[in-house]
Amino acid sequence: MIDKKNSIQKEETAVLVGMVRQDQTEQQVQEYLDELAFLAETAGAITVKRFTQKLAHPDSRTFVGKGKLEEIRKYVKDKDVRVVIFDDELTGAQINNIEKELEVKTIDRSDLILDIFASRAKTAQAKAQVELAQYQYILPRLRGMWKHLERLGGGIGTRGPGESEIETDRRIVRDKISLLKKRLAEIDKQAFTQRKDRSEFIRVALVGYTNVGKSTIMNLLSKRDVFAENKLFATLDTTTGKVVFENTPFLLSDTVGFIRKLPHHLVESFKSTLDEVREADILLHVVDISHPAYEEQLGVVNKTLQELNAFDKPTLTIFNKMDLYEKQTFDEWLEESTKNEILEDLRERWNNETNGQAVFISATEIKNQPAGSQGIELLRKRILEKVREMYRVRFPYKTEFLY
Repeated sequence: MIDKKNSIQKEETAVLVGMVRQDQTEQQVQEYLDELAFLAETAGAITVKRFTQKLAHPDSRTFVGKGKLEEIRKYVKDKDVRVVIFDDELTGAQINNIEKELEVKTIDRSDLILDIFASRAKTAQAKAQVELAQYQYILPRLRGMWKHLERLGGGIGTRGPGESEIETDRRIVRDKISLLKKRLAEIDKQAFTQRKDRSEFIRVALVGYTNVGKSTIMNLLSKRDVFAENKLFATLDTTTGKVVFENTPFLLSDTVGFIRKLPHHLVESFKSTLDEVREADILLHVVDISHPAYEEQLGVVNKTLQELNAFDKPTLTIFNKMDLYEKQTFDEWLEESTKNEILEDLRERWNNETNGQAVFISATEIKNQPAGSQGIELLRKRILEKVREMYRVRFPYKTEFLY
């Protein structure tokens, strides 16, 4: 794993910088910065201030304008801020120029996500995937933000005759990328063999935006102990287990969460992990309906599924965290009849949007309910219907699973 000097250390103070573009509102950008603040918190930083600027196009040299950069510089110096985080991707030259002006570590959203992934990676596959994404992120930025990369394996014995230091570092990075791709190709072969061995079962994959409750639902349905917490990207490695509902077995997988502006290199590096989504027979798309931007999050996931050629798979949309939605939407004086009417309109709307393939639950409440409660039984019933329907299509001879 790359020992990056610009990775966030625990308890660092940070300021966030966002840009309000022509097709955005200030409120939208503040919601994006809410997510960036959550990312920073997940990485171990404390956000102390936000800066936004309305610009038609980013400044090619420093991303924000000269006046805004000076405003940030004064605040950073007065408050002894340790890191500045931009919500958009920066070029190497922009990072270098901003750091010269601010005299403080500067990273962008992609670098922050890579840092979180690096801290969360546990298996050899996940570590190699993250390391590959890190090197791919660094390579095009070497000229703009060049600092000698001895920590990547450079130094005595690695420099070719007549090469400049930056060319040496480029060669080191390219060699690392090539090596990691070969290593992941071997891991991918092993994973493909394992998936092939499981091909006699219908395969169901949990997908969704990060932190929507996929791992909690995985634990609920499979009775497994998958790591789940209120932080972004709690799950990096795909977890697959055999589940049996009413004598009907299937394989259930929990996958890495998607996010707005997910770095392209991460999507590419996690190809073998995302193959669980591509090769699934049924998708369970989990949505955090309590989030103010849940519709945008749903759209981000659908767009990512389209990029993975997995959007047209049979899908059950699970609108999770209804308990939080009701707390946020209804006050204690609202009449029960009005509340029920609003909830019925919500259900009707999304059932129409999903062609009747929607279910509304509160996973944490279901978890604490006794066995046989209506919430978990309803969810299991809907999943069982889809699994049996898929068995009829894929394995019509397996009649013992159909009833």
